[in-house]
Amino acid sequence: MASIIKRGTAWRALVRRKGYPSYCKTFPTKAQAERWAKRIEADLDDGIAPRAESVMGARLLVATVIDAYEEMREAAGRSIRDSSNEYYTLRKLKLELGKLDVMTLTPQTLLGYAQLRAEEGAGGYTISMDLTKLSTVIRYAGPYLKVQIPNVVVEARPLLNHLKLLSPGGVRERRPQDGELADVLAWLAENRGKVYADAVECAAESTLRRGEICTIRFEDLDEKKRLVLVRNRKDPRKKLGNDMWVPLMGKAWDIVLAQPRDDPFGRIFPVHPQTLSKYFRNACAALGIDNLRLHDMRHEGTSRLFEAGYQIPEVALVTGHKKWENLKKYTNLRPEDLHAGPAAKRVND
Repeated sequence: MASIIKRGTAWRALVRRKGYPSYCKTFPTKAQAERWAKRIEADLDDGIAPRAESVMGARLLVATVIDAYEEMREAAGRSIRDSSNEYYTLRKLKLELGKLDVMTLTPQTLLGYAQLRAEEGAGGYTISMDLTKLSTVIRYAGPYLKVQIPNVVVEARPLLNHLKLLSPGGVRERRPQDGELADVLAWLAENRGKVYADAVECAAESTLRRGEICTIRFEDLDEKKRLVLVRNRKDPRKKLGNDMWVPLMGKAWDIVLAQPRDDPFGRIFPVHPQTLSKYFRNACAALGIDNLRLHDMRHEGTSRLFEAGYQIPEVALVTGHKKWENLKKYTNLRPEDLHAGPAAKRVND
């Protein structure tokens, strides 16, 4: 039986049922509180979780669900960093789907979203990751909001796979060829500023991710050991506190030391990761360079280390990988380079 209690000028309805979370909502009149409680109890009597519209008192929008997911993550001490890919994926989902009722999403709705992303240039793997994140949001935010949300992503995937809008992640083998990187660096320096060119070159030399490049600070340098402290480095099992001292290889150390120390936050490369990616794409488009991405600089740096004769444990100290299965995805060796021999190509010799 629902409890209807007057609180000041308002009325609070509280529904408790064994095996279910408690449901509580405040209304301006007793009649409204009683009607709401009856709807909740009717669903519980039928053995189902209350409908979202009953619990929320309004349509449950995709944007509201995403906000709840972010709130839940923050409460658990796992806030989503605004430099992460996850942050931008959620922003995109909210922009395109945020005003829709999550309870009435259909496979056709997600088909439209996937087609839009494809028209924008997103690949099948990126679109698949977008929908995987939406599925995760629905799975966790539903219980957090005390409602049952149908996971339309599961229903939509067969259709999207059939239309070849989704694809599994493949191992990229693209590396800069025949002066492409030099051309990109020159274009960036001339058209966007030397800091962008230096950030890209440092990424190719150091193997640092774009989010790491854009957040490392001068105070985190160990100039005696030529190391930089990368905070909260990406790890599938440890989201926070995974700080690593990383050796800056090749020219990376000299590039870092050459940067002006005028950023108020002490960042070595005071640029936004999304802007860095955008300008890299601009450079490739202007130069007619096809299918080269900023993240390929991590592949480039990793491959250079192996070509220079470093062994797997040594390279892993630079890239941060824990397993060879993951590290080898970032390794694209050129067979012809093996003729030089490992001893002849040590980076710091």
